[in-house]
Amino acid sequence: MNKYDTESPTLHEEQVFMLQNKQFWSLQIGGWVGYFVVVFVAIIRPQFDDINFSLSAQLINLSSETLCGFILSYLQWRLIGKIVHLPLKRTLFLSFASAAVLGLIYNVVKLSCYKVIVYGQRWNEAWNMLEFGGWLMFSVTTMFVWTSIYFIMLYNTKLQKEHEMLLRAQTAAKEAQLQMLRYQLNPHFMFNTMNAISTLIYKKDNDRAGEMLDQLCSFFRYSLMQDAQQKSTFAKELELLELYLSIEKVRFGDKLNVTLDIDSNTLAAQVPTLFLQPIVENAIKYGIEARKQNGRIVISAKITEGIITIIVFNEGSKQTEEPESGFGIGLMNTKERLTAMYSKPCKLNVEYSQTGTYVNIEIPYVGAA
Repeated sequence: MNKYDTESPTLHEEQVFMLQNKQFWSLQIGGWVGYFVVVFVAIIRPQFDDINFSLSAQLINLSSETLCGFILSYLQWRLIGKIVHLPLKRTLFLSFASAAVLGLIYNVVKLSCYKVIVYGQRWNEAWNMLEFGGWLMFSVTTMFVWTSIYFIMLYNTKLQKEHEMLLRAQTAAKEAQLQMLRYQLNPHFMFNTMNAISTLIYKKDNDRAGEMLDQLCSFFRYSLMQDAQQKSTFAKELELLELYLSIEKVRFGDKLNVTLDIDSNTLAAQVPTLFLQPIVENAIKYGIEARKQNGRIVISAKITEGIITIIVFNEGSKQTEEPESGFGIGLMNTKERLTAMYSKPCKLNVEYSQTGTYVNIEIPYVGAA
């Protein structure tokens, strides 16, 4: 993981926080300005004809009422932000219980301001249960509305964060699985190649053994360059495959003939690194090596309706095993790597004929990032 991978979640969280903060203040200011306008038009404006009406007192009272509601709803926002990580039922209970308490406080402040500013009375003078109850229902409802809005905003953000964390965890697990499967290939391939080199040395064919060892070093040098990423392009995969085949060419000489029939539209596709090498290795081991005469391997790739079809064919006599029994380490490893990498279904199957063996692969086309 590079530094950008490490920093990106933090940067994303900061962006989410800034966006949420902007949304809150826009809603908070716009909502309470709207509250001021609605109360003025619906309650204060119809009283203009009253001889005892004082516009200045009414405006001061409404401003005090709006400011108090603004402060209390802000406190509710902060409270919900602190408890939104709790279980859903508990969060809902605490949110609306606090909304009821804040609604009661809001009602007391509103009624007190009304008595003092509009009528010049003491804050608790001439209260009655009918009047207090009527105001209380409106005050509590106001706080419930704000609580519902805040809860939806904050809980939705929480769900988004949890979803992103789950996706990151799934991605990390998938990358770990791909890495594990990738590392299974190196000892498998290394064993077969070193065994071939030791055979050449045993036969005193030192020139070919040295050439094969040089090609092996080149292959692993190139492979290590790709090791930091578990995905590569199909074009890079073919370059790696050509390096591997150059090793086997030293071993088999003219006995090994390879033909490539590759649609250029497939070259930019994302594929797991070294996914073709074990399949071609099997083709050489069970096809070319088992024949006395020269053998041919044909590798073709084409794309149809977003699906890449790759066929690896090797000449050889008809196999007696069923396809499933022919799935050794290399083929099983490749199948698991394809399944781990792509979210869409992949296919890998083996077909036997009188002329040879076909390994058919179907993977979805995913363009290189």
